[in-house]
Amino acid sequence: MSGIGILGVGHCVPKKVLTNHDLEKMVDTTDEWILTRTGIKERRIAGKHEKNSDLATGAAREALKQANLNAHDVELIIVATISPDSNFPSVACLVQKALGAKKAAAFDIGAACSGFLYAMTTAKQFLQSGMYQNALVIASEKITSLIDWNDRSTCVLFGDGAGACVLGPVRGKRGIISEFMHAQGNFGDLMAVVFEDGEPLSQQNKTIAKPFVVMQGQELFKIAVNSMAAAVEQAIKKAKLKLEDIDLVVPHQANDRIISAVAKKLKVPKEKIFVNIDRYGNMSAASIAVALYEAVVQGRIKKGDNVALVTFGAGLVSAANIIKW
Repeated sequence: MSGIGILGVGHCVPKKVLTNHDLEKMVDTTDEWILTRTGIKERRIAGKHEKNSDLATGAAREALKQANLNAHDVELIIVATISPDSNFPSVACLVQKALGAKKAAAFDIGAACSGFLYAMTTAKQFLQSGMYQNALVIASEKITSLIDWNDRSTCVLFGDGAGACVLGPVRGKRGIISEFMHAQGNFGDLMAVVFEDGEPLSQQNKTIAKPFVVMQGQELFKIAVNSMAAAVEQAIKKAKLKLEDIDLVVPHQANDRIISAVAKKLKVPKEKIFVNIDRYGNMSAASIAVALYEAVVQGRIKKGDNVALVTFGAGLVSAANIIKW
């Protein structure tokens, strides 16, 4: 049986850049405070008329072009997102329409920041079973639509964007050689989306309350570090490799302190860790997808490399994939 690997990657990020200096004018914060605690200098913000599905479609087009695959031949579309255009139709169906991928099955996955790896693992099973021959996997977020811009503890962290990859058969011992997924639902209250007044509809003023992200950052930190390190170790063990066999680690870009702590816990030199959080912030599911794209186009990932993708997110859920490029 041939392996299942990545045939092409793509990305799409909004043009609007929101810097730390811009945020200084909006909330009580400073560039130095944000940078030293998160590693973030700027992030991309989608415009009012720029939809999640627009970003997803842009990333998909680039991935298809790189994979030399026509949209009419796409058989499966999975979109990882927690900030869709609406509850339904799914972002995947909107992407299908935009691409003209008429014969594809399409659905969304909601696994927060771990969504891209959950989606990749799900797509791989469909391909390995022989049900489909290829899959378009997208992670796309307009998460700034869920942010309370008066909350300086969260509004400085997030940005919008999308990343995508095309999965299909690859020759030899290449491709996704192991994967690991885990959930710890007992920690779900540490990061969640809530509604103002506890209800989506206020009976007093008849207005729709806006949902927004709340999180307990200090409590999340230790769990995030431990869960990401454990996920990498489990995936490497399943791949029958050792940590020193990994050429590059592409982690979820939540916080540079978390990334550094994971590297230290795994005893992996920081130069083997790909980091782009300074320019994008936390794009939830899209973070690791965009980071993978940039690592490929920048030549940080070369043919034959062993690459570890690792993430954690609200739920709490964690995941890791080992790919032989």
